[in-house]
Amino acid sequence: MDRYELLHRITTFPLIARGLAEDLVAGDYRAVFKGQGMEFDEVRRYEPGDDVRSIDWNVSARFGSPYVKMYREEREMTVCVILDTSASMHTTGGNAPGSSGGEVTRYEQAVLAAALVAFSAEASGQRLSMIFFDKEIRKVVPPRKGRAHTMAVLSAALEARPPASGSGLGKALTGAVRLLKRRSLVIVISDFLCIDWEQEMADLSRRHDVLSFRISGPLDREMPPSGLLTLQDPETGLTLQAPSSFPSFTAAWAAWHDDRARLWQAICRRCGVACLDLSTADDAPAALKSFFRRQ
Repeated sequence: MDRYELLHRITTFPLIARGLAEDLVAGDYRAVFKGQGMEFDEVRRYEPGDDVRSIDWNVSARFGSPYVKMYREEREMTVCVILDTSASMHTTGGNAPGSSGGEVTRYEQAVLAAALVAFSAEASGQRLSMIFFDKEIRKVVPPRKGRAHTMAVLSAALEARPPASGSGLGKALTGAVRLLKRRSLVIVISDFLCIDWEQEMADLSRRHDVLSFRISGPLDREMPPSGLLTLQDPETGLTLQAPSSFPSFTAAWAAWHDDRARLWQAICRRCGVACLDLSTADDAPAALKSFFRRQ
């Protein structure tokens, strides 16, 4: 998919995202797009029937009569997207729906998912932040609100090139813990082809609501029988000759990717993180809508 087509698809997302945001607000999935809960507002004199547990004893002692604390619901929160820009994300995963025969890379599908989340956050009046990483954290966009900020964040996502080798997902998760001072919604978008991120994910999920979007592709599950193929690792540059017509090779290929997917799911469940396997062959808006409705 070229840049023009990617931008064209993103421009259709604000209307779609408005409906998605309404689904999320109406749903019962933890605190997604609902805010932090209750925060202190003011004190007033105690009235018969008030809960004695809400009495502010310090203020009551100062004025010589009972006062109670009043709270208001806080609706605003921060939505933080952690986006993997490493080299493995820039590989082709399969045909994109409605793309007139073109192919979408893992990174392009990740950007489409991030754009949906960004416009949904904007539609529900939330602050949006984004962290870009490969082997290091490359860019941190502080949380702000508004259409101009949303478009600036997505422009930064489209400009996140050239990719670098290596994936420092653990560093990005730690960076989110440091950036977000109050409980937030964090969406991690990556192919999770990396190591040393499990403890960091657990630490992040203890402080925030975390969603994990794993970007995969049809080629991960089924290698087409195309004879002898030359495959190259995008992270290391190493190449190998793959006998894609051999059943033993295709079975081992599918088993390796299946093991990685199961490991990712197991870690997410252990950390209390909801997870979505988003294939490059999926329609991103439909997949996200279905995911949040299931939650």
